[in-house]
Amino acid sequence: MKAAGRSVRARLRDRLAASDPGLLRLTAGLRTVGAVALTLAVLASTGSDITHLVAGAMAAMVATFSIRERRRGAQAVTLAVGLPVALVSVSLGAVLNARVVVGDVFFVVLIFCAVYGRRFGDRGTALGLIGFQVYFLSLFVGAAASGLPELWAVLTVAFACSALVRFAVVPVTPTGTLGRLRQAFRARLGRLVSAYLALLDAGPDEVDKALEDVREGNARLHETALMIQSRLEEGTPDESSARLVQRRIADAEIAAERLGLLLLSARSAERADTLTLHLPGAPAPEVGRLPGPDESTAVLRRDLLALRALVVRTGAGGTGVAQLRNRLLGYRDEENLPAATPAVRDVFRAVGETARAVMGLRVALEGPQDESDDSPATARSREELEAEDAAIDAGEEAEPAERRRGLQRPTTRAAVQVAVGSTLAIAGGELLSTDRWYWAVLTCWIVFINTASTGEILVKGYRRLLGTVFGVVAGIVLAGLVGPHTWTAFVLVLVLIFTMFYTAPLSYTLMSFFVTAMLGLLYTLLHTYSWEVLVLRVEETALGAACGVVAAALVLPVRTDRRTDELLVTVLERLAEVTEAAVGQLSGGPAGDLLDQARRLDQALGDLRSATQPLTHPVTPLRARRTTARYVVALLETCAYHARSLAATAELLPTHPSIAADPRLRGAAVRTVRNIVTIADRVADEDVTAPVETGPSIASLLGGDGAARYGRITDRVLRHLERLDEAVVGLARPLGVPVRTPEH
Repeated sequence: MKAAGRSVRARLRDRLAASDPGLLRLTAGLRTVGAVALTLAVLASTGSDITHLVAGAMAAMVATFSIRERRRGAQAVTLAVGLPVALVSVSLGAVLNARVVVGDVFFVVLIFCAVYGRRFGDRGTALGLIGFQVYFLSLFVGAAASGLPELWAVLTVAFACSALVRFAVVPVTPTGTLGRLRQAFRARLGRLVSAYLALLDAGPDEVDKALEDVREGNARLHETALMIQSRLEEGTPDESSARLVQRRIADAEIAAERLGLLLLSARSAERADTLTLHLPGAPAPEVGRLPGPDESTAVLRRDLLALRALVVRTGAGGTGVAQLRNRLLGYRDEENLPAATPAVRDVFRAVGETARAVMGLRVALEGPQDESDDSPATARSREELEAEDAAIDAGEEAEPAERRRGLQRPTTRAAVQVAVGSTLAIAGGELLSTDRWYWAVLTCWIVFINTASTGEILVKGYRRLLGTVFGVVAGIVLAGLVGPHTWTAFVLVLVLIFTMFYTAPLSYTLMSFFVTAMLGLLYTLLHTYSWEVLVLRVEETALGAACGVVAAALVLPVRTDRRTDELLVTVLERLAEVTEAAVGQLSGGPAGDLLDQARRLDQALGDLRSATQPLTHPVTPLRARRTTARYVVALLETCAYHARSLAATAELLPTHPSIAADPRLRGAAVRTVRNIVTIADRVADEDVTAPVETGPSIASLLGGDGAARYGRITDRVLRHLERLDEAVVGLARPLGVPVRTPEH
């Protein structure tokens, strides 16, 4: 019974880790709810009235979610500085509340300063949020100069409770967060292997669904890998440890994706295109039964189950696990491969390589392991891993500083835009209501947060309005159910706060829904609830979103096309950089920091993916552009995958016995790099007319068929170069770049 209970708990923990990597959403929700609940308890024990309880709850929420730093010392400094900022802001709000013109002018100046503060990093962003939100709080509770001493006390209690919950009740350390992210990576890797099992057994009518699960699994795994990379510096003791973990995470991700591609190829009449794994909604290739003897399919199913066990039981040891590992790693030796067709034997090789990556991940995360049950194949794999670890260079390259100045700086431009939009929102909001005009300003402010183009602001405003409309309905229902029961309302407020923060990274519409429902309860507590008030909130929200879109479109506009073109050029430049550096090292050139370059490529691609959301949103009327944007991003995902694979292989050169530098590669890859640069130049300047070039295969450019697997260059490198070359040429058509085939 105890073992069964532990098994259930382990499965639940793995599911939670996979759905919420690092438990970041759960932690944010619990921390905010804890701070609000503790503040309410302290204030209630002192006999505070409802208005001050509401103010305390809002202040505790602001003090908690505004802090962005990852190191605890920096968080403490920001909280300490944030309290006087909050006291000054609420004081000015109370004093200027009765002076309409002066108060409105100051509010616009405050908004400009709060947005401009983003250029000073996480602390500047946090202090700007605190200043704005606390000024809004003073308007919401109708603060007056005569009541300032009580409000000062409420804010002090709220900030103190937020600090206590942050540092004592729900403490989060960089090391702990990174550890949970690692667990999430293993959980998502295990779920991806489960998706491969479903793909292996899927019938003709089930292949599309199975392939969609594989795509989602790969995307989720990559998302977690990026989250881990962003926290390595704070969560590891030194740079060498950080690079070791980064390397093992990248190895596992690449090996897992390659396993899925080879499995799909084995079930297809032709080799599957890498794009199939990256383009959402792409039709599955025509598949049939796995070719070869039925016994090989049964063995492959057994080995995929064993691989999943190795992944999800990473912390476990014992003879059983060692036997599974030894069997899978044995597939890295040709003589241990089962009798099957060449395509199926490739899948078994990929299973062995994935098992090796899982073992490397385990060693990197958990330290030295028991080697007493190792087979010769496992011992060789360990030696390779140890040699690679010893060769890791901890050098880091600094990010280039932002070169833009004046109004072209993103923070300055956003500050000017939101100031203009807020001015419009104040004017329009006061026409709708002289008492609650600030809702329009709040919406205008919020739609500018974490957006960089007019299209992004439009989509965010639409989502906020949609969530607000449904939230109003929920607020009406909840207010009717709660009635005069104050503490029941506060309990529901806490529940809504938790769901708001837990769903925020998943859906902005859901977050807006929970915010509006919570506000309906707060109005009930303040005895200002009415149908008219909630309808007014919808009207003010629509007005604020419209003012934000108008300001973004007319004042220093950054159109979505321009924004995506800039990011596309950045992605292409970094793709060329990674490809050239990796091929150079594979050709015998000097070693470079390939993993760091690959990480910058992934970050740039993530930025592009976010920026294309207005183009790929379901409500966009431009269907052709949506299809093109999705296709281009999917092609770039494919290019990035092959570039990462080349970089990971190049870093094996000093230690891996089956990989050696081949000077011919440098010349063979020149065409691919030149084509990437040509496409980037065309995107940056439409007057560029240079075409991309196609030609003979990479293998033929090497002067042979690439069959010399050992001592020269592996078939895997050739395949990655071929697929990268094809994907780059594929980018030319949707981007309007001419393609030329040289005459022979």
